[in-house]
Amino acid sequence: MKKLFDFCRKKGVVPSWKTYFIDAMSAMALGLFASLLMSTILDTLADFIFKNETADFLHTIAGYASGASGMAIGCAVAGALKAPPLVLASCAVVGSIGYSLPTLFTIGGAEKTLTAGPAGAFFAVLFACEMGKLVCKSTKVDILVTPSVTLLAGYGISALLCPGISFVMYYLGQFINYATDMQPILMGIIISVVVGIILTLPISSAAICAMIGITGIAGGAAAAGCCAQMVGFAVISYRENKFGGLVAQGLGTSMLQMGNICRNPRIWIPSILASAITGPLATTVFKLKCTGVSAGMGTCGLVGPIGIFSASGSGAMTIIGVILICVVFPAILSLLFSEILRKIGWIKAGDMKLEM
Repeated sequence: MKKLFDFCRKKGVVPSWKTYFIDAMSAMALGLFASLLMSTILDTLADFIFKNETADFLHTIAGYASGASGMAIGCAVAGALKAPPLVLASCAVVGSIGYSLPTLFTIGGAEKTLTAGPAGAFFAVLFACEMGKLVCKSTKVDILVTPSVTLLAGYGISALLCPGISFVMYYLGQFINYATDMQPILMGIIISVVVGIILTLPISSAAICAMIGITGIAGGAAAAGCCAQMVGFAVISYRENKFGGLVAQGLGTSMLQMGNICRNPRIWIPSILASAITGPLATTVFKLKCTGVSAGMGTCGLVGPIGIFSASGSGAMTIIGVILICVVFPAILSLLFSEILRKIGWIKAGDMKLEM
């Protein structure tokens, strides 16, 4: 057994929660950003800003970007697992297989073809990449063996897992979206808080939202929670981090505060409370909608607001809602709650200082 472990370690196959569900999932979000998310942004620009030939040009690029989502995820995840070049190239194909392998279900008396999407690509590439790494450079015909093993392993695990993943993700997304429509206040609070917390944790909220297939006002609540975390931390830590911290957290990620949260979890309270308020406001008052990966991005590169405009249109109520829910309310509410906690001594000067 020791020889097996030593062999795996020599090949770079060292399973761990951090490697598979933090590093790899974070990389998966980058793959989604470069493909599916950029497709959404380009389509939105084409629909609301540009016209005629420019709009057609952007729609064309968006179509290619969307179609390459599985391959982008495959390359990103394999890169995070430090795959050799031949394995990484093969994982692009595996990502496409896991993403788009069709499964036929009978739902509501009608036949429906489902795919596992980002979740299928993620798990297929995890398995195939590790198998490919084990055989890579072990034979004199590596150019044939390594891609063959990687592709066969990827297709095999996709055929085994993707039907179940498709089924679970479809009904989980349906349940969340339906429950939010039925109970917009309660579900608005739950989704906003939970997805916002995931955004700040070293896990990809964008990847999780894309896996579930969150849509409609449930997606709007998720976007509100993510914006509350990022804008909230950016504002309440301004006295420690100044303008650089404001931009890094407000347009980058609130994950930068994770080390400080571990030292003093109470600094997380203001943004969590803010998300608990903005989530139900998004679902009930403004009825903001957002879809998939955009819902889990918050104000990172303004992707969340762009996703809301893409799903909800650009009416006056949507514009007002985006400004208030994504920026104004998170800033005011988080600052209010943080000042209260500073008064009672739960938050002290320097607690949110970033090493920049």
